[in-house]
Amino acid sequence: MSNPTYTNRPSETEGGDALAALALDLGWTWDHSADELWGRLDRELWELTRNPWLVLQTISQEKLQAAWADPVFRRRVDEIVLEKREAEEADAWFHRTHPNSPLTQVAYFSMEYMLSEALPVYSGGLGNVAGDQLKAASDLGVPVVAVGLLYQQGYFRQVIDGHGAQQALYPFNDPAQLPIRPLRHANGEWVRVTIALPGLKVWARAWQAQVGRTRLYLLDSNDPANPPAYRAITSELYGGGPELRLQQEIVLGIGGWRLLHALGLRPEVCHLNEGHAAFAVLERARAFMADGNAPFEAALAVTRAGNVFTTHTAVEAGFDRFSPALMEKYLKRYAVEGLGIPFEDLLALGRQHRVDPSEDFGMAYLAMRGSCSVNGVSRLHGEVSRSLFQGLFPRWPREEVPVGHVTNGVHTPTWESHAAGALWSKTCGDARWLGDMEDAEPHLRAADDARLWQCRTEARRALIVSMRKRLARQRAGQGAALHDVADAERLFDFDALTLGFARRFATYKRTNLLLTDPDRLARILTVPTRPVQLILAGKAHPQDAGGQALIERWSEFIRRADVRRHVVFLADYDMLLTQELVQGVDVWINTPRRPWEACGTSGMKVLVNGGLNLSELDGWWAEAYSPAVGWAIGDQQERGDDPAWDRAEADALYALIEREVVPAFYTRDDAGIPTGWIAKMRASMASLTPVYSANRAVREYTNEHYLPAAAAFAERSAGGGRLGKELAAWRQALAAHWDQVRFGAVSVETRDAEHVFEVQVFLDELDPEAVRVELFADTGNGSQPFCRPATRVRSLAGSAGGYVYRGSVPAARPAGEYTPRIVPARAGAFVPLEAHQILWQW
Repeated sequence: MSNPTYTNRPSETEGGDALAALALDLGWTWDHSADELWGRLDRELWELTRNPWLVLQTISQEKLQAAWADPVFRRRVDEIVLEKREAEEADAWFHRTHPNSPLTQVAYFSMEYMLSEALPVYSGGLGNVAGDQLKAASDLGVPVVAVGLLYQQGYFRQVIDGHGAQQALYPFNDPAQLPIRPLRHANGEWVRVTIALPGLKVWARAWQAQVGRTRLYLLDSNDPANPPAYRAITSELYGGGPELRLQQEIVLGIGGWRLLHALGLRPEVCHLNEGHAAFAVLERARAFMADGNAPFEAALAVTRAGNVFTTHTAVEAGFDRFSPALMEKYLKRYAVEGLGIPFEDLLALGRQHRVDPSEDFGMAYLAMRGSCSVNGVSRLHGEVSRSLFQGLFPRWPREEVPVGHVTNGVHTPTWESHAAGALWSKTCGDARWLGDMEDAEPHLRAADDARLWQCRTEARRALIVSMRKRLARQRAGQGAALHDVADAERLFDFDALTLGFARRFATYKRTNLLLTDPDRLARILTVPTRPVQLILAGKAHPQDAGGQALIERWSEFIRRADVRRHVVFLADYDMLLTQELVQGVDVWINTPRRPWEACGTSGMKVLVNGGLNLSELDGWWAEAYSPAVGWAIGDQQERGDDPAWDRAEADALYALIEREVVPAFYTRDDAGIPTGWIAKMRASMASLTPVYSANRAVREYTNEHYLPAAAAFAERSAGGGRLGKELAAWRQALAAHWDQVRFGAVSVETRDAEHVFEVQVFLDELDPEAVRVELFADTGNGSQPFCRPATRVRSLAGSAGGYVYRGSVPAARPAGEYTPRIVPARAGAFVPLEAHQILWQW
């Protein structure tokens, strides 16, 4: 497979190929060395779109020729091309740290990717995580390829009309103007995969986005060979109803894995970023069936070892579910003919109660049952997820539900301001985000107060300049009077405390918490000697009337005469606007209802820029917060939808701003520097930025998930999947005999500071090597319980399948607090993911 560079008009001009290669590598979203080139070609278009490929597609041949005729311009292009090639060829963290790794490729599946506003195939947080992890994988040299969908319209674009109401628009994404290229075979044929949907075969075309060292493949159903209804499968992100969503997830999971095979790629690890792509579990197993001549159960046992599932959902209602009838329409034939299993067996993989014919099919359940490791996206979210998935593991303690956590992080080079980048380069070097970042904290802590305050002042000024331009365009689009448009260019003070509050306008985000007492908020904002200014942004889903009403309520507040010069709402919250906000605000405010914020990454983005967080103790902030680095509301308890508690937290939020945030910002030394504020800035930047970066998250995924999964997959797939077949037989034996497994007599003797248990068990026809007898005691504090295996010491005379086990435990606790239990066991098996049976001696 060769991937010749896709070129359009730029190739007609000398130097056009070099510029096209730079424009088609999304490395420019965090490496800004070529920004000057795109600005030279068309300053206005570049500043409005930040899309170099669009600049090349739009400008005239004469402009290109004139630029290339300039020796300075041409020399700079050559330098950047050389620097880029040398960087890509240099040994990266992964190759230095794991030189003989069994991991050669990770396939990363996600419904959306936030890489750049120039490629609008994202909605929000999920895409943010996917895009940032893809970029960090490039920095670190982790061998990742990604799979997603190319949406003709993407997520909606927001307009705020003259009445303060949200309007949703759906502009067309012209692929020719996106920084992607058709993926072609060596003979020039466009790579396409087929998926059987009801009544006919559907084609999905493939596109490629280059992201530094990594590649993102995007599938697109808008193929002329498809009927109109199926061409629209990839029309809109998170639009339509359940049927469209199911179609999209079939294309993503089944079509995505077929695409990798069509390209000759055989990744050891498949990372499912949320359950949307869980059908890849089935297609991967089907592909192994074809290659290894194995039945589905054995093929799933082999391929499961290489699958990693990350869940982002904090409430059960957030999981994708499809009715049995809809599943039958689209996947019955696939189950019977493709997987060789009854359709009911496929449904059972996606149900909590496998044999309940009325239960819908859950994508998260399929992802969990088809993976070797599962993780939430913050420590708190891991705890929440163990509760959400407890139903799949009946009688297992919640602490042992097999869901861990890898707290998200953000790709710091993407989100740092020019001023912050210069500060970090000065203190930590240009390669600071390419390794393990061990030296970042001590170097940053050595930065002096004046330098830190200068960084903050420059970034705030840049934000306000940009905000004024945006607001002027926004008012003009609303049909505002000329004087109101001109007035937008004079709003806000470059030196005033600037708060940022931007997020999806959903109920659980509590975007109205700051408006609980509008008069008190107005008083906070308008103290003449200590003014505060607030920038708001955010979208409500087009079908979320409640969220849209919140936007209108904020719009009404902003029209108040006393606050209209202190608050602005910027429309169309997208990646460009996010970058401007997180780079420039002094304090980022976040007020979700705990524990519904699975992680939240927006507040992480301000860290590298010296912004501080004031947030609910939820998601990542619940593990990151200390008084030295910011402010917090909440008592780390779940209060539900309690209006009285909301009012109490609103009061706490106002009080923190009044009594701590504002005084800290405006209390200055003789040099005009707020030393107390700078102390928090320094602590936050130095201690939190490296930890809550995608660099750390991707290294953690690599070390703790990808490498073990690759090794396990290699072991299970050896010999045509011999071990997978053995594991399938083990599971079948457990299912056949578990109901007959029981306990006999239990005796305890205490000696030498230990309780010695002797436990009789009866295993029916099960091989005793198929199970383990354990002595269990709950810690009582939510941490991992105490569990020690017992040893089989003899068979029970005269009893088929009867054995005596002996085990000892510390006598520091009463013997009655320990309980014998029997669980499945086999070397290399993932228990309870692969075998959820458990029997207690109660």
